[in-house]
Amino acid sequence: MNRRSIARRAQAGFTLIELMIVVAIIGILAAVALPAYQDYTIRAKVTEALGQAAAAKLAVAETAATLGGLDKVKAANSGYSYTAPTDATKGYIASVTITDDTGVITVTTRNTGAATAPAFTLTPTAGASTNDPLTWACALSAGEAKHLPASCRTAAAPATPPATPPAAP
Repeated sequence: MNRRSIARRAQAGFTLIELMIVVAIIGILAAVALPAYQDYTIRAKVTEALGQAAAAKLAVAETAATLGGLDKVKAANSGYSYTAPTDATKGYIASVTITDDTGVITVTTRNTGAATAPAFTLTPTAGASTNDPLTWACALSAGEAKHLPASCRTAAAPATPPATPPAAP
């Protein structure tokens, strides 16, 4: 064997085409992964707001049980108040409010990274008797449904099937 054949055999590596294929694959993966990651971070920030609303849910439930119904719940008599940080760049929760006479809790977020700040409502429903606990329904009031936590998303009602034509005799 001569020196040239040994040098050629030792010179192994990637060709330019192979490297370009790898870069293209990484680019495609990044194009798919970045939007999913952004949605995930927005959902995490909205989940923090849902956690903050737990204290408001407790205040509504205690007030309704003490005073005898949801119609007697007022923001003032519930004992709950939320004050957002004065610096608008801090915190992900803009407001948590309780609606008088219904106990509906409205949560508005901020600084989540979403185009429209996600907001949702928690609506209580009284049980059949005064000893039954309240049940809560979560509904989107602003933003996109994909930004709500899974426990707050509801499936869309199924479309009604088209009427079937009468069978031929």
